[in-house]
Amino acid sequence: MLRRTALTAALLLAAATLAVPAGPAHAEAPPPGTVTDLGPASEVTSVNGSELIDGTIYTATGGVNPVVVGGYDLAAQTVDQRYELPTGGGAWATTSVGTDLYVGTYEPGDLYRVDTTGTGVTKVADVSPDRYIWALDTAPDGVVYGGTYPGGRVFSYDPATGATRDYGVAVPGEQYVRSIAVDATTIYAGVGAHAHLIAIDRATGAKRELLPPEFADRTFVGTLALENGLLAAALSPTGTMLLIDTANPSRYEVVQTPDSFITAIAVDPSRNDVYLGTRPSGTLRRYDRDTGQLSTLAVPYDGASFGRIFVTGDQLRGVVTNTVVTYDLNTGELTGVDLTQAGMPPAPELAMAIATDGPRVYVSGKAGVQVHDLAAGTSTRRFLPGEAKAMTPVAGEIWMSVYTLAYLFRMAPDGDPRRVAAIGAEQTRPLDATWSPADGLLVVGTEPDYGRYGGAVSLYDPRTGALDVHRDVVADQSIRSVAVKHGTAFLGSSVNGGFGTTPRATEARLAGFDLASRTKTWEITPVPGAKQIVDLVATGDRVIGLTETGVLFAVDRRTRQVVSTAAVAPGQSTLVQVGATIYGTNGRDVWQLDPATMTVTPFVTGLNAQWYGGGALLTAAPDGSALYALRGRNLVRIQL
Repeated sequence: MLRRTALTAALLLAAATLAVPAGPAHAEAPPPGTVTDLGPASEVTSVNGSELIDGTIYTATGGVNPVVVGGYDLAAQTVDQRYELPTGGGAWATTSVGTDLYVGTYEPGDLYRVDTTGTGVTKVADVSPDRYIWALDTAPDGVVYGGTYPGGRVFSYDPATGATRDYGVAVPGEQYVRSIAVDATTIYAGVGAHAHLIAIDRATGAKRELLPPEFADRTFVGTLALENGLLAAALSPTGTMLLIDTANPSRYEVVQTPDSFITAIAVDPSRNDVYLGTRPSGTLRRYDRDTGQLSTLAVPYDGASFGRIFVTGDQLRGVVTNTVVTYDLNTGELTGVDLTQAGMPPAPELAMAIATDGPRVYVSGKAGVQVHDLAAGTSTRRFLPGEAKAMTPVAGEIWMSVYTLAYLFRMAPDGDPRRVAAIGAEQTRPLDATWSPADGLLVVGTEPDYGRYGGAVSLYDPRTGALDVHRDVVADQSIRSVAVKHGTAFLGSSVNGGFGTTPRATEARLAGFDLASRTKTWEITPVPGAKQIVDLVATGDRVIGLTETGVLFAVDRRTRQVVSTAAVAPGQSTLVQVGATIYGTNGRDVWQLDPATMTVTPFVTGLNAQWYGGGALLTAAPDGSALYALRGRNLVRIQL
């Protein structure tokens, strides 16, 4: 158990690193295709859903298998209870009924009851065909209510009878019910990716809109809190909070924060205050309803994301990534306990991106980057307030393109990540990035925010700090893949807009973007019917691309015509070039491509990698000696 005071200490808690064996460094070059296991690619203690029951905060992990629910005793400052859930990739949603904890999982969307007085874990319902339970709350009579994705439905489960009820889609066409609050008569459902606040009659199922029309352009009602007839609703991406009188919803107060997102809210009726956690600044704030003043209480660390806030007497308890923080309302002191050292050890997670600078391999995941030192045979965790979706080695550093909010971070091999820029322009999810040595530019392709259309290509100059963002370069599409050659950025698109949108385009496009004039110079459809160009490599006088349908294509850079194609297995594949050869993987196998003849040859089979989102993870050593990929959730070295 680790306990520190002061705000900077909370950052250290959240950034606590663990050194674990990564496997021995190879002494002699084995035969080509030899696969060497280097241990878990990325290990993390990261919690999502949390609930306070009788002095214990129960937290559920995300991105690891199995999902673990840990009981953190506030007095002892240790995790004294652990429960494993049989299904699920993680859990965002929790609520309680007496001493029973209810946990809603994702992938699949199952509802579990955990007996916190014993050891019982029971699946009581599921929300199929939906895959996520995003939110849960309990009515005064003990009935549990939840919201789902991608169906955007509201459901209930009655512990007394075991009965479930489907209240149907909250708003036709919307995929997310991201937040739920319930009183004796009404369910309040926060909807996205086009914001709605829906009141649903618990008895009749009748629905009505409560969100004032002037806020209809927001993306989400992402967080709700309800106490004594006061409904607090957080709107993104403007960091706006509405305080609504449920007896007369036309009466509401607007509270504007300096941030974009409100991730957690707690209403304190005894003080007539509302506490909220906001991002990207990572601030714990108080809104005094008597004076109408919004004040800053503490910042655990830059970018902190509060999952929940609980009021316990004169103390606020916050759950932040892998830390429980306590803020004393009387003294203003912030303390924190790292859940890893409190008794929730890290576990192998679904990794998100991979890169190598030669001596080290970097693997990103939830709230961190795992640094594998190949010579020392160690693996160390570096904290990152977000998820690096692309990592790019540049001049001895690793540049990270980070979700959410499309941030750019840089990290020295022996240092911690430092935020240097925010892409903005309603972009949130980096999809690919590459470095142009000739132009001295980091080129990043992104997907827009939830509910929005129009991805972007962004050009960042580390020498000057200049950031140039070009949105909607390919109309209504995201920039899924990027490659650079001789002053041109080649952009492969995805028809998908932000999550929660229906594609407007029907086919993925390949575009040329001149880095000197900062303009798009041409655009073609290389593979009719394909929805995504998942990766690109520019080599010689050709651009080699790959679609999600498994079509490899070669485009002549001068004529801008497709000159050759080949077929591989479909999927979210990744390409890397080593010398004259291109290697590719869909996560199951690795194959070789001769770009001159477009001949595909199997290289390594049976990897069956497990990763989260984006393309399969594959990178090449700078000296061309090896590839690094995943087998299951482990990092492997593949001899070349």
